[in-house]
Amino acid sequence: MTVLNTVRTAMKKRAAYSRLKFELANMPLETAIDLGMFREDADKIASKAIYG
Repeated sequence: MTVLNTVRTAMKKRAAYSRLKFELANMPLETAIDLGMFREDADKIASKAIYG
């Protein structure tokens, strides 16, 4: 894998993380309750989903 591919992959993951974190943090409270999660944990959930 070239350095360019590694950087490109990292940038794509970071963008996906940012989008997911934003969506989780801004979902309606009722939806978060239905899913059994706290919106305050959006960063942890997004990190786990994107980076493993």
